Amino acid sequence: MGFRYPPIVRPRADSYNAAMSDFNLTHHFLIAMPAMQEGFFAGTLTYICEHNENGALGIVVNRPITLTLGEMFDQINIPLHQPKLEKMPVYFGGPVQTERGFVLHDTPGNWQSTLRINDKLALTTSKDILEAMGEGRGPRNVIVTLGYAGWDQGQLEHEMTENTWLTVPASEHILFDLPPEERLPAAMALLGVDYASLVENAGHA
Repeated sequence: MGFRYPPIVRPRADSYNAAMSDFNLTHHFLIAMPAMQEGFFAGTLTYICEHNENGALGIVVNRPITLTLGEMFDQINIPLHQPKLEKMPVYFGGPVQTERGFVLHDTPGNWQSTLRINDKLALTTSKDILEAMGEGRGPRNVIVTLGYAGWDQGQLEHEMTENTWLTVPASEHILFDLPPEERLPAAMALLGVDYASLVENAGHA
């Protein structure tokens, strides 16, 4: 299983769209509307790691898979000497490059292949962060996923106009302190909306 980060296309000054500068969803949650009942993103909460006029990249943070970190480390032959990490779930991060691993973490640090999201969070795909985690030198808070979610230029903006998603500024508390099943309702609560009621209303629509 490779652990590499896909290339991120950075904004080009000569093509910068001033209107897009006012619509940047980096460090936001995307909340799938209850009407989205099929497909990869049904019932998901996605954290947007980067958004610019060339597209967007995020990871789903509320869909654990059956693989644990202990099992993943065994598969890639990295010793894991941290019992508290062994049972942590690996997440389905999105439908793109599902054979590759992504680590969303605090304390950005100086890893070999890192997308710095802000002063507190980063997305890293280089093997050195896993080795550090195995030795107890890694970040305090991590979410490890296989795959990521990607949107082409203008795609996410178009989906927003179709009311596919709700958005809200992200919360580290929701990312790292809550169990996965509580993250989506908690994100909805930031908007003052009760997710259970929204789901019930959608079911009767």
